[in-house]
Amino acid sequence: MSKVIKLKKGLDIKLKGEAEKTVASVEGCNLYAVKPTDFRALTPKLMVKAGNEVKAGDVLFSDKYRPEVQFTAPVSGIVDTVNRGERRKLLEIVIKADAEISYKDFGKADVNKLNREEIISKLLESGIWPMIKQRPYDVIANPETTPKAIFISGFDSAPLAPDFEFALQGEEEALQTGIDCLKKLCNKKVYLNLREGTPSHSIFAKLKNVEINYFSGPHPAGNVGIQIHHLDPINKGDIVWVVNIMDVAIIGRLFLTGHFDARKIIALVGSEVKKPAYYKTILGANIGCIVNNKLKNQVHQRIISGNVLTGYKVSPESFLGYYNNMVTVIPEGDEYEFLGWATPGFNKFSMSKTFPSFLFPNKKYALNANYHGEERAFVVTGQYEKVLPMDILPVYLLKAVLAEDLDKMEQLGMYEIAPEDLALCEFVCTSKTPVQQIVEQGIELMMKELS
Repeated sequence: MSKVIKLKKGLDIKLKGEAEKTVASVEGCNLYAVKPTDFRALTPKLMVKAGNEVKAGDVLFSDKYRPEVQFTAPVSGIVDTVNRGERRKLLEIVIKADAEISYKDFGKADVNKLNREEIISKLLESGIWPMIKQRPYDVIANPETTPKAIFISGFDSAPLAPDFEFALQGEEEALQTGIDCLKKLCNKKVYLNLREGTPSHSIFAKLKNVEINYFSGPHPAGNVGIQIHHLDPINKGDIVWVVNIMDVAIIGRLFLTGHFDARKIIALVGSEVKKPAYYKTILGANIGCIVNNKLKNQVHQRIISGNVLTGYKVSPESFLGYYNNMVTVIPEGDEYEFLGWATPGFNKFSMSKTFPSFLFPNKKYALNANYHGEERAFVVTGQYEKVLPMDILPVYLLKAVLAEDLDKMEQLGMYEIAPEDLALCEFVCTSKTPVQQIVEQGIELMMKELS
């Protein structure tokens, strides 16, 4: 039976630059990349070199310690460059795409006629398996385990996030096939979580083989980690899998067409975009092609692959992140601000009533990337608890991570969280503490010590 969960804690950051409900194609893009750095706890083993010809679905690299987990090309063409960083760390494999994509054929299949092992084999062979992630630790799922549940969030509550309902119009068959596939992978429940008020004629509300639940409240209501916490919390020894709703459609297409069809519709948003809208592209597309001739200015801007809270800074020469469904462009905030914090603040957003802008609750802001301060010691203000709708003590958890106290980390809820779940804590933090970075450190420590 469906549940309606009403969350009161959280914060909606109203930014200018929401995408209009129009779709265009990204033109002139012939460079695509898959980046090993997009995957936590991965040691890549390169399988190609510059100059190799590949089809969409051919293996580019695999996990050194789990060679069955493969990462494949999203397009066909020639491997243009293999970029490395310090100590020859593999950063990205760049492909110069053909004018028309040719696909490696993995064979069409009726999901209902396949068993669990056959489905896993096809997902591994095609390179789509990395789209299934695992909690705890928010890493690529282990195909040798069986989760107690699979969670899919049907909405994103982050600032300027895309409308998945709009982006997936016409993908109903692929979505249902993807859901059927996931149902075979999990012996128990597949949860699909929607925003309260989603109409019954929604393409998501019509999906079968899922338990649909509804969430209301501010961000991070759309975060799958928050939803897991309120529906089926993770205890020590538990494993759950999570899949992005956009990736469910890609999984479905594999069985319908026999191809790794990595097409997706992303949102280009932000106050520095001339006309924010949705664009058809392919996983790993070049950022420069996505933003070309679409920005108001060419300097003093920050281009972000993802949303403003959890995304990361990129340049026009970079590529769309593997799990990202949006590109955000905001002012850099590197210009001098007259009087700084002492200005009246009518155009400054604040969670508290520090600025008179609180008198206009529906006002939208063109916020920049300036920290407006520097990191300092923790100030215990209760800010974190106001924006985190989880039954944990975030400040104590972060201190346990910094102290490398594994027992305390376990007791305080480290198994339940991913960096994105505490992103708002970082945003409102008076001390400018790098909360998400600390959570990353905690995850790495637990994986190293408890694996």
